[in-house]
Amino acid sequence: MTTQEKILLGLLIFVPLALLNFIVKMPPMVSFILSGLAIVPLAAWISNSTEAIAAVIGPALGGLLNATFGNVTEMIIAIVALRQGLAEVVKASLSGAIIANLLLGLGLAIVVGGIRFPEQQFSAPVARMNASALTLSVIVLMTPTAIQAVAPSVQLHLIDRFSYASAILLLIFYGLMLLFSMKTHRHLYLMDETIAGQEPSPAINLKVPVAILLVGTILLVFVSDILVDSLQDSISEMGLTQLFTGVFLIPVFSSVVEFITCIKFALNNRMEGAVAVAIGSSLQIILFVAPVLVLVGGFLGQPEMNLSFNLFELLAVVAAVAITNSISNDGRTNWLEGVLLMITYLVLAIAFFIHP
Repeated sequence: MTTQEKILLGLLIFVPLALLNFIVKMPPMVSFILSGLAIVPLAAWISNSTEAIAAVIGPALGGLLNATFGNVTEMIIAIVALRQGLAEVVKASLSGAIIANLLLGLGLAIVVGGIRFPEQQFSAPVARMNASALTLSVIVLMTPTAIQAVAPSVQLHLIDRFSYASAILLLIFYGLMLLFSMKTHRHLYLMDETIAGQEPSPAINLKVPVAILLVGTILLVFVSDILVDSLQDSISEMGLTQLFTGVFLIPVFSSVVEFITCIKFALNNRMEGAVAVAIGSSLQIILFVAPVLVLVGGFLGQPEMNLSFNLFELLAVVAAVAITNSISNDGRTNWLEGVLLMITYLVLAIAFFIHP
């Protein structure tokens, strides 16, 4: 058992502690911290079991499974929050997850890897494709704000209709990206140790990872419910705003597994894997999670869950995408570029902290 697995196993103690809230009502701050810590091992075990299943069922179905469950933590927390009418918190957590993955997760990986290796490389064609997809996503997110800026009298239901139409188009593009990466241009995305045409391994028993995936997902729903229930009172006690909590606090719990994975890839001189996790996760949030939540919000009677984001959040996402694209297009990284990403993250964090 690796050190990481031992740590995750130890963190599982927070799951029953958090679930005690259904029996004994704890102070909101205690519930928030316990449920946040409980999310970390659950997200990790769900991720590990998804990868184990993917290794058995083959690259095509495995890639689809990874794409679907890659951001299941953010999805579950967001749906629970939507049911309680916290659409603005959901939007903030989505933009926060994008910022955290691009600036903090990738930045940490590049710094750690850059200290050990003078320069690390990854696929430049894939980086350019990801940069273009991120740019498309930013254009879609900017459009509702631009419409409202040039036409303040526009009716809100028209913005909602734009959001539904754009959500469907983003989902279509996401599906085409999966086809591109897993079928027509799969060779561009193969890792160094991956062998093209490799047969699925029958040696792994699917029952265990499937059971972990199902149980972990169910527990994650209950823990997320506790987290969201305690959210309002907790941020009042801490003196924080909903905007700061959504953009910078919640993503720390939900994205810590991706951060650890990025760092492990970088330490093994596999920057391609780190970039795939950090940028791929952000693309999943923008192209899959956000559009699904827009459609779910309409179904749940929450029209506020549209693609019209807070202007300050939007500027932060644009900044994160722009600076990530600027350092990733050449397919090479060094430790100073990682510092650049992390400094940008800290500047944004301070700005959101003082934002009223």
